[in-house]
Amino acid sequence: MTADVNGRPQFVPLPPLDRAAQVIDALATYIDSASLKAGDRLPAERELMSALAVGRSTIREVIRHFQALGVMETRKGSGTYLLKPVSLATIHMPLSLNATHLRDVLLQTLEVRRGIECEAGMVAARRRTAQDLVMIEEKLNEMERVHIAKGTSGPEDLAFHLAIYDATHNPLFAQLLEQMRGAFERFWTHPFDRVDFARRSFPFHRTLFNAIAAQDTEAARRETLKILDVVEEDIKEMSK
Repeated sequence: MTADVNGRPQFVPLPPLDRAAQVIDALATYIDSASLKAGDRLPAERELMSALAVGRSTIREVIRHFQALGVMETRKGSGTYLLKPVSLATIHMPLSLNATHLRDVLLQTLEVRRGIECEAGMVAARRRTAQDLVMIEEKLNEMERVHIAKGTSGPEDLAFHLAIYDATHNPLFAQLLEQMRGAFERFWTHPFDRVDFARRSFPFHRTLFNAIAAQDTEAARRETLKILDVVEEDIKEMSK
């Protein structure tokens, strides 16, 4: 971060590394340096694209990240506004995953996922709207399409579960996932170098959707556990 002749903070172009992560840090630093307050309008997309030398898709990914954290909102035709002041110290929640073996790390994170995802499925079943169902099924259909074509569906699977989190209408579910995703994905991207990891859980995503559609909270919990039980079985089998 630099300053102009009037002492105001200015963005500088970023090197070609992890663009989204860098933009998150750069935007948080700008907000802090400019002392922006709740209700203040953020620079427009085009201004951010030019200042940081990144594409529109990266800017929108970063805005979605901050929206999931509950610190920004986008108003149609008006722009993006700050809901809460942020800084580098407030947008990251470092997780400590110091286990020596991949198997232990995966099992530790699975314990956390089991608690969060079971509760999210049950809350979504209680609160989901008709529009939520449309969105969840859209993500599920795409997941199934990619899975059938490629035998795996990592990003599509995540999008499906994010849609369930959105259907809870409790922003803390999505905020927790956003904070933990970096640490989780470090270990959950093709663990054991197996693209078929947890493939057997595929059918239970449809039955989970059916449970949420029927507003059957116990069935939603049961189908979520089926998915995660397959994951646990594969962790133990593939790490032998």
